[in-house]
Amino acid sequence: MPADILIGTQWGDEGKGKLIDVLTRDVDMVVRFQGGNNAGHTVEIGDRKYVLHLVPSGIFRPGVKCVIGNGVVVDVLGLTSEMQDLARQGMDVSAIELSDRAQLIFEYHKRADAIGEDGATVKIGTTRRGIGPAYADKADRCGIRGIELTRPEQLEKLFRAQAAKYNRLFARAGQPELDVDAEWAKVKEAAAYLAPFVRNTVYSVDAMLKAGKNVLCEGAQGGLLDIDHGTYPFVTSSSTVSGGACSGAGIPPRMVRDVWGVLKAYTTRVGEGPFPTELFDDNGENLRKVGNEYGATTGRPRRCGWFDAVASGYSCMISGVNKLAVTKLDVLDDLPELQICVAYELDGKQTAELPASAEDLVRVKPVYETLPGWQCSTSGVTSYDQLPENAKRYLARLGELVNAEIAIVSVGPRRDQTFEV
Repeated sequence: MPADILIGTQWGDEGKGKLIDVLTRDVDMVVRFQGGNNAGHTVEIGDRKYVLHLVPSGIFRPGVKCVIGNGVVVDVLGLTSEMQDLARQGMDVSAIELSDRAQLIFEYHKRADAIGEDGATVKIGTTRRGIGPAYADKADRCGIRGIELTRPEQLEKLFRAQAAKYNRLFARAGQPELDVDAEWAKVKEAAAYLAPFVRNTVYSVDAMLKAGKNVLCEGAQGGLLDIDHGTYPFVTSSSTVSGGACSGAGIPPRMVRDVWGVLKAYTTRVGEGPFPTELFDDNGENLRKVGNEYGATTGRPRRCGWFDAVASGYSCMISGVNKLAVTKLDVLDDLPELQICVAYELDGKQTAELPASAEDLVRVKPVYETLPGWQCSTSGVTSYDQLPENAKRYLARLGELVNAEIAIVSVGPRRDQTFEV
């Protein structure tokens, strides 16, 4: 059975966690393929709210295998805490497998991340979780991988060597050095907890596919934050597009079937970087308030704006999205009119292409199309047919502009506020 991939098609925070949870009704394995605990996937089940950072969202479905793939950077202490917390809440963490090839994040990565952001001429707006430095160590071929969690003596040797290297960097920067002994004591304890979960997950995924099981690859962040294709340099350090699932999970391209794209009914962004449709008026504040637009990981308020079909269309194109899940449609319920950005104007010329230069993207003027709102509540809607006609027209226009079929609509945070089209 081929694998499916689910990604975000904007700048993250589209609602991937909820959609993964919905799609896992018919899935045997969920594989997280990139990013780290800078992700915050929120799932609401009944009156309980869960926020996941590293554990795949399939954890809420009994019998579903949850794989943290080789493309993920794993905060050793963070994952331990997250798994222990889930276990206390009754979740079966034995379903989790951690790739022996995944890169590990330690305290020195997080300190380096914060120092780099504080001293940067151009602020990227990182979460300061050590993601960038961990991926840099991976590229520099000096990172520590999941397999070492099963080899305590080797792990200590590598950890102390890397910590000493970072301490020299901290000293040169005039920053306090890491207490290596104290930090190693924490890492040693966490490694003992995580070691039984370490697997050669490439073979685990391959075995599921060969057995005809359903495998779903879960991405973090969004396509516009991709290291190659996003709004560079205001991007993350990994491949967030669908192609990243092949390298980050060890799946050959010929085994991919559907690419699901999660699309918020408007646009948001956290941190720095260009945002052509950002609103600075009451509409923007209303979207933030009604949509509860605050980061699940950092708590930072999200910047809000009208739907940007140029940016999202580009993201859907490079990932080959053929099925869309539109979230937070209900946030638009009270607005009399809705704007959709259908093109940009740059230096007096109109274009439907996303510029490569962040400086150019800052300068573009959005070209808007106006659609009427529906001005009635959709949060209690349980089927597509029950939606107001103007809401259906809005959805149809979004799908047309990004050239993908809308298959799922979400009108609230709960699992039961989602239906197929």
